[in-house]
Amino acid sequence: MSTEPRHALPLYVQISEMLIRDIQAGRLADGERLPPEREFAERLGISVGTLRKALADLTDKGLLERVQGSGNYVRARADVRSVYGFFRVELLQGGGLPTAELLSVASLVKPDGLPRFGDSDRAHRIRRLRRLNGTPAVLEEIWLDGSFAASIPAEELSESLYLYYREALGLWIVRAEDRLGMACVPDWAPAAFGLAPGTPTVAATRLSWAQDGARAEVSTSWINTKIAAYVARIT
Repeated sequence: MSTEPRHALPLYVQISEMLIRDIQAGRLADGERLPPEREFAERLGISVGTLRKALADLTDKGLLERVQGSGNYVRARADVRSVYGFFRVELLQGGGLPTAELLSVASLVKPDGLPRFGDSDRAHRIRRLRRLNGTPAVLEEIWLDGSFAASIPAEELSESLYLYYREALGLWIVRAEDRLGMACVPDWAPAAFGLAPGTPTVAATRLSWAQDGARAEVSTSWINTKIAAYVARIT
């Protein structure tokens, strides 16, 4: 099954998130002046109105200073609210806007071998192909404890799973722990991923905690290291 998410983020949010990731990756440096709005909008292929909404969002987050008559200046900071704040994979050159292609979603009995999480013996398994700026980069398998929902309709999933969790399930992921290692690409990997099933690659196993302190989710992300890298910044 291959289903595009129905609830994509608004375009101005996508642009804002892309610029946040570019700032955090150092592709846009602190104090750098952005191009004039009309030129910048043209470069991004969006309207000036959409760009201004994205810039207003960055200003609200303290990442942009708008100087009347002079322009828009980057103000880098580490403690920024971001839809993709928990997504740690970037293009090799830095940044990259994440998007997601849903491959399958199913409600299953939890398989042996997963770390302990949740109280239910069932979980929702979500498989996705993640792209960065349109380039396939990460393969994901997420297991959400079955106690949070009786079912997860594929057509309701949004680009950001954590946003969907908050809005549809009342679940806030407040903490996560990632462990990096090597793993073979699974046999369900689509050809678009760029690495054949069985190929060893870097993989991140994540445990995620809900707002009540319970372990809510376990996931594995296989990274195509020819395209992207796992990045953790320490400040």
